[in-house]
Amino acid sequence: MADKKPLILVCNDDGITAPGIRHLVETMNELGEVVVVAPDGPQSGMGHAITINGILRCDQITIEEGPQKEYSCTGTPVDCVKLAVNVVLDRKPDLVVSGINHGSNSSINVIYSGTMSAAVEGSLEGIPSIGFSLSDFSWEANFKPAQKYIKEIAAKTLKEGLPYGTCLNVNIPKHTGEEYKGVKVCRQAKANWEEEFDSRTDPRGRNYYWLTGKFVDYDKGQDTDEWALANYYISVVPVNSDITAHHLINELNDWDL
Repeated sequence: MADKKPLILVCNDDGITAPGIRHLVETMNELGEVVVVAPDGPQSGMGHAITINGILRCDQITIEEGPQKEYSCTGTPVDCVKLAVNVVLDRKPDLVVSGINHGSNSSINVIYSGTMSAAVEGSLEGIPSIGFSLSDFSWEANFKPAQKYIKEIAAKTLKEGLPYGTCLNVNIPKHTGEEYKGVKVCRQAKANWEEEFDSRTDPRGRNYYWLTGKFVDYDKGQDTDEWALANYYISVVPVNSDITAHHLINELNDWDL
């Protein structure tokens, strides 16, 4: 039993055929027994959504040759983790890894991210969990230089574990051709999206909208994920599922509600 490989669940939000998850599977195969349960198509921006008004299908398929087992799911990233833990797997995984996302999930993006919601769901199951994202939306993005760091972070998490309800949000700068400067443990930057809606008219004369906008970093600190990425470091932010604003409890008690 001491030689038994750790069981690693791999998920994402870009879909089971996305290049990012294929690189993550390749890397995790070096660390343990890999089972992939991932959406059958793009689920970006789904956050912690779950399917409650429809059915779910989860079919074993082969995307690439390898020792991993793979399942394509019609649901969200969180659905994938729930199905994996409760239906697909015969034991609780030792690690959940999600990604590698095409595009950053730093700062406020963690709220919207399906990639990170899969990791959060893993943490709620009491499983050490990590979300990995690369700051490059291109389908031809270069994931290779980050793989050794992903392996190191995953291996260390397997060894050390994480407290219940916490996971890691790992963001990797777009590769420039140079070696990454290293890894920085950071806090989430105070940033937000300044959003706009592009209004258009379809051929039938009905209005429709495209969400657009720009990401604005208001944070001047040098201990944030945004600073790390801008300075070519890989950022690691510990994320807590408890979103209570503890610092406001005493103030609210003074309201005499």
